[in-house]
Amino acid sequence: MMVKSLIRPANLAAAGFTFLRSFLDPRAEMRGMPVTVSVEITNHCNLRCPECFSGSGRMTRNRGYMDILLFEKIVGELKPYLYKMSLNFQGESMLHPEFPLFLEKSRDISTILATNGHFLSPLNAEMLALSGLNKLIVSLDGMDQDIYSAYRINGDVNVVMDGIRKVSEAIRKNSSSLKLIIQFLVNRLNEHQIPLARRFAKEVNASVRFKSMQIINEGAFEKWLPSESRFRRYELQGDNYSILSRLPDNCARMWFNPVITWDGKVIPCCFDKDAGHILGDINQESFRKVWTGERYAMFRKGILNGRKITEICRNCTSGLSWKISR
Repeated sequence: MMVKSLIRPANLAAAGFTFLRSFLDPRAEMRGMPVTVSVEITNHCNLRCPECFSGSGRMTRNRGYMDILLFEKIVGELKPYLYKMSLNFQGESMLHPEFPLFLEKSRDISTILATNGHFLSPLNAEMLALSGLNKLIVSLDGMDQDIYSAYRINGDVNVVMDGIRKVSEAIRKNSSSLKLIIQFLVNRLNEHQIPLARRFAKEVNASVRFKSMQIINEGAFEKWLPSESRFRRYELQGDNYSILSRLPDNCARMWFNPVITWDGKVIPCCFDKDAGHILGDINQESFRKVWTGERYAMFRKGILNGRKITEICRNCTSGLSWKISR
C-alpha cells in the first residue's frame, strides 16, 4: 500500500524533471506518465456556439461517442499516475448514452466535468451529487435569455439556472463533497452582468469563475471582445488582433496534460480542437508507447525549437501576459 501511495508523487517528480531539463536540453526526453488527462467522451453538442469548433461547424473530424471499453483501457493504464481527469474536450459529455458509466469507471480518480447545463434534471443532479465527481463546472454566460442565447445559440438560460439549483440542492441534501462551479465566459454583450452572476452563484452556494473568451473567427473580435482589458485574450497590433502571449518556446502541457479524443486518438493539448496533430492511437498501442514514442518526441522538439510556427499554439493561453492573468 505504501508503494502504491508513492507512485503519483514519484511520477510527478519524473515528469517535472524532464520538463525542467527541456529548458536546457532540446532533446525533449520524457520520463514518467501524464499527471492529468482530458478525455473526450463525445464531440456531439446540443448548442451552436459561434466561437466553438464543435458548435460553429468548423470541426472537420468525425463525430461520435467513446466506447466504454476504450475508456476502461485508458483508466486502467493511467489511473495509478493521475492527479486529475477531465471528462470533456469538445462537445457535451452528458449527451453520451452511457454517461453514468463513465462516472462510475472514474470514481477513484479526482474527476472534473464541464457541461453546458442543459441536462441537469432532478435525476441527473442526484446522480452527479452521489457519483464521486470532484468538480462540476457549468457554463452560464448570461443572466437573461437575450444575452445568454446571443452566444449559447439554441440554449435556454432558465433550464440551465434551474439545473444549477437542482445540483446545489442535491449536494446539500446528500452532504456531497462535489464542488459546484459556475463558469462565466466574459464577452462584450454580457460583461455588465458580472455582478448578477456573482449574486446567483452566492444564492446556489457555488463558486464563480470569470473566463476570457477564445475567438476563432477572424471578423468576430469587435463583436465579442469585452471592454475591460483584464478579460481580453487579444490586443490590436496594426490592423489585426493577436493573442496576448509571449508564446515562449516551451509548454508544460506537452509533459503533463494530453488529450484523448472519443475515438482513441492522442493529441498534444486542448487547443488542438480538430485533432490536427495525432500522435498515436490507443486502440492500436498502449498509452505509454504513444507518450514516450517518436511522434510525441518530435512534436515536443518542434515546440522547443519554435512554438510560434505551430498553428494551434497561436491561440493558446499558456504564457499570457499580466493583462490577462492578474
